[in-house]
Amino acid sequence: MMSFHHLENHHLSNKTVEEEFPKPWRVSSRKALFPCVIFVAFYFGFAFATKDFYKVPMTIAFLLSSATALCLNRQESLHRKMELFALGMGHRDIMIMCLVFICAGAFTATAKAIGGVEAAVALAQQWIPSSFMLSGFFMIACFISLAIGTSCGTIAAMVPIAVSLSQNMGFSSSLFIGAVVGGSMFGDNLSLISDTTIAATRTQGVKMRDKMLYNLKIVLLPALVCVFVYALPIFSHTAHAPIESSLSAEIFVKTSTYFLLLFLGIFGINVLFLLFLGTILNTLIGLYYGAFSLLDAFSIIGKGTEEMTTTILVSLLAGGLLVLIRYNGGIAYILQITHRWIRNRRTCELGICFLTGVMNLLTANNTIAIITSGALAKELGHHYGVNPKRTASLLDTSSCIVQGMIPYGAQILIATSLSESIHLSAFDILQGCFYPPIMALGVLGSIWFTNRRR
Repeated sequence: MMSFHHLENHHLSNKTVEEEFPKPWRVSSRKALFPCVIFVAFYFGFAFATKDFYKVPMTIAFLLSSATALCLNRQESLHRKMELFALGMGHRDIMIMCLVFICAGAFTATAKAIGGVEAAVALAQQWIPSSFMLSGFFMIACFISLAIGTSCGTIAAMVPIAVSLSQNMGFSSSLFIGAVVGGSMFGDNLSLISDTTIAATRTQGVKMRDKMLYNLKIVLLPALVCVFVYALPIFSHTAHAPIESSLSAEIFVKTSTYFLLLFLGIFGINVLFLLFLGTILNTLIGLYYGAFSLLDAFSIIGKGTEEMTTTILVSLLAGGLLVLIRYNGGIAYILQITHRWIRNRRTCELGICFLTGVMNLLTANNTIAIITSGALAKELGHHYGVNPKRTASLLDTSSCIVQGMIPYGAQILIATSLSESIHLSAFDILQGCFYPPIMALGVLGSIWFTNRRR
């Protein structure tokens, strides 16, 4: 029988990455970051050449950079490096993150199938005076994206309505659609079931509720400023035609799961339980109103989980890749060079925002940007005494800021494609999207004043 000592020397135990190797495993090495260079050059290079950031699948870029990482550090055997890669993929935070992604996909799909998004729009329209429809539509987008946890889904549901209302009521279409995009980024940043929230909290090891409440301190004032800006006379006016809509018990029932998730989530109920409960309730509501049959419900749930496949695969590959980079000394090297300009907590927080923003510019995906930069942000935050809740908040917020301001991001591309009938370009929409730059000012103000008080 193989001895324990022999087994320990030749195989990794079932411990997590931190328990197996609690400290940086290699001395600082610039070569360890070469896989990152390969990833950026391959993904960004092809995107620039084809002028399409979604032409090359993200998984291909991660596979190529992961293969590069496995070829480095010849002192270790390929078998050992493969075990390290698998250990990173199977980290408990990565696994829980993937499980939440699966449940979130099921919930979102069932909520959409029962008409929950349309019901939420109808409900919100009743609460907003028609004379303040521009700022009101921003708040509607905030509410819906906060409830359903996806900016892309909110934009896809609301832009056609925004185009129709802007034409019928005499508003600027770019302002109307820009308000929808900005509001969707607000909810994407705060929602308990958003991909970005899941990624930010799991990479930093904090509760989603704590991150949400901490995040409110940063984004609530910018959101209120944005509501005020959209309500200015130069942007808003009395509507030419009233909005005809009536509330019914069915509308309240179809939006009840959104309110339930928000209410219970604030009180700290486990998000996996909430998503599972919400999916069951949506299924029961759909069956009651005849939106689908039981077999159709299974198909809808299955498709909803399958839509999260790419995000799950990228999360797994990123987890393995980051372990190899850390093992080969890449994290230690970045920490070493960042000491040249990161001197204190304030500059550390600025560095976290800058790192996440750059990754978002290169990948055009805020969730992937958080997953990729989360490990380094955790190291920096721990070294300079930044609260992990604040680190998670800064990761999420800075990624949503950049995502809402790049013309090649999924949100702007969806809004542009849905407004082809009125010939709006991505830059036209960005001119009416005020929330991301206002949110950026809010983050800078938070970093300055919070650390000044400390």
